[in-house]
Amino acid sequence: MKICVVGGGPAGLFAAYKCAEIGHDVVLFEKNEKVGKKLYITGKGRCNVTNDCDSRDFFANVVTNPKFLMSALSAWTPQNTVDFLAERGVRTKVERGNRVFPESDKASDVIKALISSKVRYELGTEVTEIRVDNGAVSGVVAGGKTYEFDKVVLATGGASYPLTGSDGKSFNLIRRLGHSVSELRPALSALISKDGFIPELEGLSLKNVTASVKLGKKTYSEFGEMLFTSRGVSGPIILTMSSYMARENVRNCRLLLDLKPALSREQLDQRLLRDFAENSNRMFRNSLDALLPKSLIPVIVARSNIAPDTKVNQITQPMRERVLTLLKEFDVNITGPDELKYAIVTSGGVSVKEISPKNMESKLIKNLHFCGEVVDVDALTGGFNIQIALSTAYLVAKSAMEEDYAEYSY
Repeated sequence: MKICVVGGGPAGLFAAYKCAEIGHDVVLFEKNEKVGKKLYITGKGRCNVTNDCDSRDFFANVVTNPKFLMSALSAWTPQNTVDFLAERGVRTKVERGNRVFPESDKASDVIKALISSKVRYELGTEVTEIRVDNGAVSGVVAGGKTYEFDKVVLATGGASYPLTGSDGKSFNLIRRLGHSVSELRPALSALISKDGFIPELEGLSLKNVTASVKLGKKTYSEFGEMLFTSRGVSGPIILTMSSYMARENVRNCRLLLDLKPALSREQLDQRLLRDFAENSNRMFRNSLDALLPKSLIPVIVARSNIAPDTKVNQITQPMRERVLTLLKEFDVNITGPDELKYAIVTSGGVSVKEISPKNMESKLIKNLHFCGEVVDVDALTGGFNIQIALSTAYLVAKSAMEEDYAEYSY
C-alpha cells in the first residue's frame, strides 16, 4: 500500500514510522527544511514527551473531547511511548507532575527516534491539494507535482507557532474536502493586560496563589504558580485556565488573585495587625516585607491609596480593609488571551464527529486519516498533547495493518 503522510511533527513522524514498519511504501511531505521543528522547542528544548500517569488522570487533563480519545489512548499508552523510545536507545526520566523527558534533556534524541530509514522524506515540499475519486483519496499535489496514493494521513498540526510550520493553512485544504473545522483559538496561552502596574511586576513569580475569572455564570479557578510578564500574566495556573476558557469570550474580563489563599480574610487581618504592631513606627511602604515579595510591595501600596510615608500606627481600620482586599482580591484587567501564534497549542480543529475514533479515518472520505493537533482535541501541559499525537498516529498505522490482514485473510 502506498501511504502519504502530510506533516513532520510527532503525529506525522510516528504515523509514517509505524506504517513503514509493517511494510508499506510511505512518503512523508514536510514543508519545512527539516522535520520535528516544533518538537525541538517543546519543554524548552527538553521535550516533555508524555506523562507517567494512569488513564483516569490522563483523561482528567484532556480539555476538549476526551471521550473521542479513549480508543487511541488504550491502543497506545504512555508506557508504550516510554518503551518505544527505550528500544531506540532513548532512556527517559520522570519529573515533577509525572512529566516524562529524555534523560539527555535533548528533544533532538526524541526526533531521531521517530525517524525511520524506511520512510521517504520529501522536505521543503508543501501539499496543496488532496485528490479524491469516487469518495476515496487517490493522491496529492505537492510541490507542483501529482502523486498517487492509496491512503493519505493529515498530521499538519494546529495554528500556533507558525514559524515551525503549524500555520493553520492546511485547514483551508481540509475545508475544501468538505470537513468542518471548529474555530481555532489559543490554548495554553498567556493572558494579556494593559494595566499600568503590569510592567513593574515583569518576571515576578508567585507560588501558592489562587487565580479566578468569572465569565457569565461560570467561574474558572486554579491554585498554584503563576508569572507576571511584560504584557500580562502567564505560568502554570494561567495556562491551564486559558485552555478551559478557550471557547469562552475572555475579552475585557477581570482576573482575581488571592495572594494568601491559605488564610481566611479574618486570619489575614490578624496577621496584618501583628505585622503592623511589630512595625508601628515604620512607614507603611516599609511594613510589608514579611508578607509580600519586594517587587509587589510598591504596587500594593500604590493601589491601596494609602500615602507610602504614612506611619503604620496611623493606619485606620478602613485603610487596613483596603489592603486586605488587595491581598485577597488583587484584580488584573484582562483584555484577552495572547495571539494564537504564541499559544502552546491550538484549541479547535477538524470536527471529531466526522472522524472515526477507532482508526482516525474520515467519515466523509475513504482512506483519508487525521492525527495529532489537526483534530479538535487538546490537553493541559505535562506531555499530554504529544502523547495524544502519538496515540492517534498509532491508530492510523494499526488500521493499515488490519486492512492488510483482512486482505490477506480474504
